Order: sequence, then structure tokens, then C-alpha cells
Amino acid sequence: MPSTTVYNMAGEAVEQLELSEQVFGVTPNVAVLHQVVTAQLVNRRQGNASTKTRSEVSGGGRKPYKQKGTGRARQGSTRAPQFRHGGTVFGPKPRVYHHDVPKKMRRLAIKSALSDKVANEQLIVLKDLALESPRTKEMLAILDNLPLNGRRILMMLPTRDENVVLSTRNIPSAKVQHVSSINVVELLKHDCVIMSKETVHWIELVFGEGLSAEEASQKIAAKLDEEAIASEQSEEAEELTEATGEGDSGDQEQVAETEATTDSEEE
Repeated sequence: MPSTTVYNMAGEAVEQLELSEQVFGVTPNVAVLHQVVTAQLVNRRQGNASTKTRSEVSGGGRKPYKQKGTGRARQGSTRAPQFRHGGTVFGPKPRVYHHDVPKKMRRLAIKSALSDKVANEQLIVLKDLALESPRTKEMLAILDNLPLNGRRILMMLPTRDENVVLSTRNIPSAKVQHVSSINVVELLKHDCVIMSKETVHWIELVFGEGLSAEEASQKIAAKLDEEAIASEQSEEAEELTEATGEGDSGDQEQVAETEATTDSEEE
């Protein structure tokens, strides 16, 4: 079973995380990767280029000169392709470049790319990635602490964090995106991928258990809410314990003072 090291933001190894075999332990299929990448790049083309033929160019309604007697070649219109301002021959026309790829092939390509990242130690998992305020200097410090293998960095978040997005915006070699936007081109274009444990769990739910992106996002959000509530409850319990301890010590001091006063009066 594949595994990877989990780091904190200081670059220290915290634990070892076991990854799903059917998602991060797949043998990369180069043919499927090539087909999916080609389809994704082709689908980005808008196909808006357009030229006018001789029948679409304005003007040229009359015969430029008579048929015979000039010694020149016969012409019927000044909008023929050989004339200036004439129509274009075999020029581009608006068309659809869309190339459809089956869902199973797309998912196999993503699994292949992720498995290749794990095999080459180009997947960095963070225990938590959070900043109190957007600061590019802090983000650069975090990246310097991590054992990054390559220049171009792709960070995938389970939920949008505005501080992380703004802190990474001015770093040319780093890009931040939501995990639901995962695609083969971005995975292959970047040398190293950084993700949190929740992101890994989201990927395993979608590409391992077959859940939809919405269902996986709802599960991750519910889990994060439960952790936040648990942390708040633990903090409240600690505060209550400290307050109770201070109250007990104050009561004991009052009892001691009362006893001391009583003893002095008896004397």
C-alpha cells in the first residue's frame, strides 16, 4: 500500500499517512494520459476564427472590364481571390473542436498522474494549512520549509481559504485551486503537488469510492465542522477547569484566613 509523510507548516515530519491503493497506487497508463491531455487542450479552443469567401466580400458586383480585346485574362469580379480586397480561399471557418472522453478514462488518467507523483515523491501532504492573515512572506517561508521536488507548485484545497489564495497570488511558481478542479494537465504541468489530509480524503472518496464531487465536499465540510465544534468544546472545558481551580484556591485561602482570625481572638 502506498504511503507518504505528513508535514506540518514548519517542515517537520508528523506522521505517516497510508494512501488508497486504487487511487495512488495505479500503474500509470501513458496512452490514456496522452489521449486525455490532448482532449483537454483541444477543448480549450474556441474555434472562432473566420474568413470571408469571394461570395461574402462586399463589392465587386460588376465586371471589371470587357471580356475581349484588352489582352488581359478574362475576369468577372474584382473580389476574386487573386485581386486585392478579394475573398480568401480555403480560409478558416467557425467550427467545434470538442473531443469527448469517457468518464472512466478521465478518472484513470487522474489516478495515473497522482500515482506518478507519489512514486516520484512529488506529493507533499500537510497536516493543516491555514494563515491568520494573507502574507506572501509567510507562504514563502512555509514553501521553503517543505522538501519540494521541483519549481512549479500546485496547491489543492478542500475548501476555499482566502488567506491562502491571496498569500500565493504573487508567487509566480505556485498556483492554488480547489480540489474539485483537479485535472490531468495541471497535475502534469506542475512539478510538485501540495495538499492537506482533507484533500487526500476528498480524492479517495471521489476516485476510490465513486462519490460525486458534491457529496465528497459535503462530507469534508461536515467533518471540518465537527472538528471545529470539538475544539471549541475542549477550549471551553479547559477554561472552565481553570476557573474552577482558581475558585477552589480562593475558597481555601478564605478558610485559612478565617481560622487564623479565630485563633488570634481566642488567644
